[in-house]
Amino acid sequence: MAIYLGIDGGGSKTSCWIGDENSVIGQGRAEGSNIIRVGEAKARQALLRAIELACNDAKIIPDEINHTCVGLAGAARPEVSAAVRRILGEVLNSRLDVVGDMVIALEAAFGGEPGVVVIAGTGSIAYGRDAHDQTVRVGGWGPVVSDEGSAYWIGKAAVAAALRGFDEGQQTLLLDAVMKPWQVETHAQIVMTANASPAPDFAGLCTAVCLAADLGDGTARRVLARAGEELGALGKIVVRRLFDGKSNVQIGMAGSVFVHSHIVREAFRDTVKDAYPDANIQAAVAEPVSGALALARKNAQRKSGKGAAR
Repeated sequence: MAIYLGIDGGGSKTSCWIGDENSVIGQGRAEGSNIIRVGEAKARQALLRAIELACNDAKIIPDEINHTCVGLAGAARPEVSAAVRRILGEVLNSRLDVVGDMVIALEAAFGGEPGVVVIAGTGSIAYGRDAHDQTVRVGGWGPVVSDEGSAYWIGKAAVAAALRGFDEGQQTLLLDAVMKPWQVETHAQIVMTANASPAPDFAGLCTAVCLAADLGDGTARRVLARAGEELGALGKIVVRRLFDGKSNVQIGMAGSVFVHSHIVREAFRDTVKDAYPDANIQAAVAEPVSGALALARKNAQRKSGKGAAR
């Protein structure tokens, strides 16, 4: 029986699934392993821990794995791909594919079919593939100049909105929500933390923003709605460029921001539907690690001559 391993190496978490030809037999989860964001040392620790936990869950040893696919941001950069191969080579003897995080998200959403997937986790990006295997990516240029609608963007926007509310004499739930994760007690301390170098963990504020919104804070709800609109705008650009604006395109969502905020999902759908009313927007948020596992299976079959993988 062949054994396959798929990994989604995100900025805040690493998900690892092990499966046979038909099912998932083990899962593991660790801290973020996006090398660009966390560095090689932390990425190594997270990747090896996730694999260890998944192997323990599947009751196998790493040597039993036949093919592995890893998806992570920056995979097209030779130094990133080389580092991942070097790290995983410490414990795996399997064939290994290293691809972009958007590739595994697209696979999770649509398999080999055409479509557009918008990813919103620590960062954000939109990616699409048409029936002729032409691809387009939009956004994902980093937190300083891009990553619209991401957890980082939401955290930063929430701090700005909370401080504006303070200037206007409002004591919002959002202001209190921002203080707790950063372990500060005054708005002055928020200002110092927000402007510190290196930059603080803005992405880590996203959960608190979602909670404040669920408790009825209007400012938090507006921040999340704007995030959904920004993500919808990314998706619309891919549809226009790749599908000539055809309205019946499949569109999927992936990433923790979509998972945790119905406000973001609703604003995203409304933004896309406003331009493309016949778009087929998937209700469920795709799980990218499932795409990594699926690609491990497909690529193993292709390399053994048993089938073709897109």
